[in-house]
Amino acid sequence: MATTPDRNAAVLRTDYQKAVAEYWDTHQNDSVNLLLGDVDELYHHHYGIGPYDPAVLDAAPPDREQRIIRELHRMESAQADLLLDQLGPVAPDHRLLDAGSGRGGTSFMAHRRFGCRVDGVSISQYQVDFATAQAEQHHVADRVRFHFRNMLDTGLANASQHAIWTNETTMYVELGEAFAEFARVLTPGGRYVCITGCSNDLTGGRSKAVSHIDSHYTCNIHPRSAYFNALAAHGLVPIAVTDLTPLTIPYWELRARSSLATGIEDAFLTAYKEGSFHYLLIAADRA
Repeated sequence: MATTPDRNAAVLRTDYQKAVAEYWDTHQNDSVNLLLGDVDELYHHHYGIGPYDPAVLDAAPPDREQRIIRELHRMESAQADLLLDQLGPVAPDHRLLDAGSGRGGTSFMAHRRFGCRVDGVSISQYQVDFATAQAEQHHVADRVRFHFRNMLDTGLANASQHAIWTNETTMYVELGEAFAEFARVLTPGGRYVCITGCSNDLTGGRSKAVSHIDSHYTCNIHPRSAYFNALAAHGLVPIAVTDLTPLTIPYWELRARSSLATGIEDAFLTAYKEGSFHYLLIAADRA
């Protein structure tokens, strides 16, 4: 579905937002996300956690690559499952927001688990259209909906959302603006869960590897302290913080040994192993 110039201007308010949207709108055939999602038609835009089965590397071609793809996708979905575990009790009449929903993988997993309504927002019209088509294909379009909107201005009613998550999307926004919007639309006591990569304040500045990741994805990785400062400023009280860094390293090690490697794997592995980059899960409640 094409957007009008006026609609684009209302959603994409800065040159940076336009650049991010253009990046995702023009990366429609990215082999990694599409090949992994083809395993079970859950298309993710995040990375994986947990140990991988080393036996996949021992398989003979061409079965080896297919087994690696299935294993990487399993690790991606394990990451999404862990995020959903942090949402707490969710009833079918609750509403959830996937802020930066990509092709919709985590939104569909949430609906399957809880049976509730899920709304996803993205500034990429291509991603919205792709996810909407998936909702129709999965026969859940009445309960899982995707919108061409900015997570900084969702258009949702005050205190309307039981829970919100961002899965590797906060590096594309100003945290204060995002958390102010999340606090506005969350119900009192509602839960916000974030999984993100963040730079380590204690290493004395942005490392070369972190800068490489920023450049590769047209993003702006925030320092770890910025998350907690912005949460506190907007009445979002952390109740759990988990360092997922050791759990995500195996994903990158396996991907680096696959045909899906894009060259960015070394930057992630270097940043994680040298300690300049952390992979965090933060769960916070609206005061």
